[in-house]
Formats: sequence, structure tokens, C-alpha cells
Amino acid sequence: MKKTLLLWPALAVLALDQATKYLIATRIPLYETKPLISGFFNLVHIRNRGMAFGIMNRPGTDWGFILLLGATLGAVALLLFWFYRLKSEERGIAFPLSLILGGATGNLIDRVRLGEVIDFLDFYIGPYHWPAFNAADSAITVGTLWLAVTLLFHPTLKEKKA
Repeated sequence: MKKTLLLWPALAVLALDQATKYLIATRIPLYETKPLISGFFNLVHIRNRGMAFGIMNRPGTDWGFILLLGATLGAVALLLFWFYRLKSEERGIAFPLSLILGGATGNLIDRVRLGEVIDFLDFYIGPYHWPAFNAADSAITVGTLWLAVTLLFHPTLKEKKA
């Protein structure tokens, strides 16, 4: 299995994530909203120093930022380690690992460069909004779900031999 080829999805996610964040940051002023589908979807420009759902998103809490930065660096390192230790029969988990790696790297770049992450996708129904997110978050979520389903339902080598 040629592992370098399997990194292309991570690079694609990273490029898409950084391009979309650049477009939002240069075209929509901070805290502005651009309705796209009335009653369902907006583009917004917000910044999040914390993690999912705004957890630890408090200005002036440097310990939280350092914790998130360290955790993200650790996660990227573990993903790379796992990715490169994959055996050929485990290639089914390479793609979801690549999605997670690309998303984590995209958000890591924002944290290092800006001290926060740009979020811009705002889905809602009436007054009920899902917390805003970005392309990296989407890749991490899809990759994690895909990985979980694959690990839970993929037969192991021992079961194949039996």
C-alpha cells in the first residue's frame, strides 16, 4: 500500500478548509451574516478560541488555548503515527484517518496563525441554530464516524481465516 497516495485526501481537505476560511475572512466582516437559504442556512464569520460548541471559548484564558494547541498537535502526531503503521489489509481505515488528519491540520493552522479558528457554516431551523462550524470540522466529523463504523463492523483478520 502506497501510504503517500493516501495522504492526498488530507491535503485536499486542508486546501479546501484554508481556501474557504480565506474567502470568508476577506469577504464577510467579522460577526456578519449572509443568508443563503432562508430559515435554514447562513454564511457567517465568527471566531472560536475554544473547541466544538464553543467549549473553552473564553477570551483571556491562555491555559485553554495552550491545552487545545497541545491536544491538537498530539492528535496530529498520533494520526500520522497510526497512518504510517497501517498494514495493507487495514487500508479501509486510511481514508477516514486522512480526513481527520486534514481537518485537524486545518484547524491547527488557524490556531497557530490567528489564535482562534474561523467558523462560517450556520445551519438552523427557526430560532434553533447548530453551532457554526467549518470544512475542517466537517472532515473531522465524517472521518471519525467513518472510522468508528469501519472499526466496529469490519471483520478482523482472525475472523476471515476462521
